[in-house]
Amino acid sequence: MAVATRVISSPKKLATLVGCCYFNTNNELHGCINDVRSVAETLVSRFGFDRRDVTVLTDEPGSHPMPTGANIKRALTDMIKKAKSGDVLVFHFSGHGTRVNHEKDEAIVPCDFNFITDVDFRQMVDLLPSGTTLTILSDSCHSGGLINHEKEQIGPCTVKRSIDAKDLKSKPRFIPYETALQHLSGLSGIESQQIGDHLAHLFGDDASDKFLNKAYHPKKPIADNGILLSGCQADQFSEDLSPEGEKPCGAFTNSFQKVLAQHPGTISYKELVTKVRQLLRSEGFDQNPCLYCSDSNAVSPFLSQKRPGTKDFDIEATVGTAEKGVNLTTGVAGIDVKGNAV
Repeated sequence: MAVATRVISSPKKLATLVGCCYFNTNNELHGCINDVRSVAETLVSRFGFDRRDVTVLTDEPGSHPMPTGANIKRALTDMIKKAKSGDVLVFHFSGHGTRVNHEKDEAIVPCDFNFITDVDFRQMVDLLPSGTTLTILSDSCHSGGLINHEKEQIGPCTVKRSIDAKDLKSKPRFIPYETALQHLSGLSGIESQQIGDHLAHLFGDDASDKFLNKAYHPKKPIADNGILLSGCQADQFSEDLSPEGEKPCGAFTNSFQKVLAQHPGTISYKELVTKVRQLLRSEGFDQNPCLYCSDSNAVSPFLSQKRPGTKDFDIEATVGTAEKGVNLTTGVAGIDVKGNAV
């Protein structure tokens, strides 16, 4: 008997990964590009991302395009424009973070110091199609709260480390406000004690709306699908590590990779952040990763990973009278239940 079969393709998985080491400057870091490379491998090998759908921006000499503020925002905007309902989007940033507006608000620091702020990330989340998630992992100082007005699921902790960080050479991924102001003042050549004035002067419309006096009224999403895993609290530093005899890395990125390796099955966002926080604390680090997202996303599988052995596609069948022995619940993406190409 005739069997009509339709294969529903799996959701797209798209990623933008950014590593800034600020080479040959006083702000130089060492582990950020290694972080990006390790995360890219994890997305491909464990979570089924296609390498062609993973965009990587680093400030390694000779890289193009460089991870400037404008280029990072452009890559994120392009990724969101490609997305459809049900797709899984990831943004991973490894580099310096800072605080602006009298140290009340959070931002990441691209290689050209054109800050991307909590308002920018809120705007991007508000552009997501319904049912599409954007998971942001920021291994940078002051990264807690990096999506403006996102609900806090795992927040600040007052527990301090009780042991030394195992003789690891480390450096905070932090640009102090005064350092940033001095740097930007030298570039802009204008008189002002407000970082926003220099950013607006230097970068024009490519600067964050936070600094352009633009009225922004965020919409109230029906289902907010922004998810932030921050390397630390808003008032803490994320450490850049240079262990003896090992590759430099970020303490947060390294720890979340270790936790994923220890838990090959499905793990929720809340479980992941809790275990990463526990691991960092056990290793003596005074940084507490945080989780910001909706209640439903907090308990959902990290990056929508399914149980081992399950498929990333579904098959719908319309049957007149099924032929004996035909299994309508199994198959391979791209073929029908009889093995014919579709």
